[in-house]
Amino acid sequence: MSTATTTPTGGRELSQPPSDGISNLRFSNHSDLLLVSSWDKTLRLYDVGENFLKAEFLHAGPVLDCCFHDDSSGFSASADHTVRRYVFGSGKEDFLGRHDAPVRCVEYSYAAGQVITGSWDKTLKCWDPRGANSSDRALVGTYLQPERVYSLSLVGYRLVVATAGRHVNVYDLRNMSQPEQRRESSLKYQTRSVRCYPNGTGFALSSIEGRVAMEFFDLSEAAQAKKYAFKCHRKSEAGRDIVYPVNAMAFHPIYGTFATGGCDGYVNVWDGNNKKRLYQYSKYPTSIAALSFSRDGLLLAVASSYTYEEGEILHEPDAIFVRNINEVEVKPKPKALPVPPP
Repeated sequence: MSTATTTPTGGRELSQPPSDGISNLRFSNHSDLLLVSSWDKTLRLYDVGENFLKAEFLHAGPVLDCCFHDDSSGFSASADHTVRRYVFGSGKEDFLGRHDAPVRCVEYSYAAGQVITGSWDKTLKCWDPRGANSSDRALVGTYLQPERVYSLSLVGYRLVVATAGRHVNVYDLRNMSQPEQRRESSLKYQTRSVRCYPNGTGFALSSIEGRVAMEFFDLSEAAQAKKYAFKCHRKSEAGRDIVYPVNAMAFHPIYGTFATGGCDGYVNVWDGNNKKRLYQYSKYPTSIAALSFSRDGLLLAVASSYTYEEGEILHEPDAIFVRNINEVEVKPKPKALPVPPP
């Protein structure tokens, strides 16, 4: 991919950040509320506009993922094996159920009205939040996966599951009896993140080895010919290539361009259709652990949080930055037409 401009300043830093690694952050689909999960065993809710910590919920173990139900409640996936819902205003906690190992991912499907969780116990579970506090009623189904679940992404009724061993399963939530597609990642190394394109035509995969693959659901030869992968989040130093994991990806809700965040501390914005890098933001204090665009695409939340890729070393404190997005950073640039000869 070809390259473009760097911009200064990391954005506004939120006060009262988590005290340990940030596992994920997500903007609401309805407002500028931000939900943050952390290894410090907390789920936190911020009002980004006011730079205010509205609520905090303590778990028995690290919180590995989170997502909104609506602006009044959200879900958490915890290393204590549990899946929970929190009602923000009252502080009420509802128990949805548990896995047999840490729960790595949680998503809420507005299309199906279900919570989907993926665990290191090699299963995917679907839950009906209306049955909370009665796990028999809440659990809709358990679906065995080929390996530990590392990342989930939803678009409409489609669910993409990325596991250890570079497996990728694609499901239709209306028929979970078996995957619609069983795939293998086209990247040679472990998957870090999967994110569906907002237009529903495919998904992006990122790996620990500084690469992103652009994939398509349509299995026709013509559609599959469009898939490709590219290198990113790497640098040359003294003649050697230093390669960084790509921990996070987030698609812009309006333009369909996407941001990637790596252990190099950089956030890049890409135009996947035109195979171009649109922007690189100035370097953040440490690894980028998570990214999320606001519903209108005007804000980007960035978790600058060391991900222990080099083990236990001194590192910058965990921080959440929220940057205002300029259209020029995320809008695809029209292809220049060749000038006809005179």
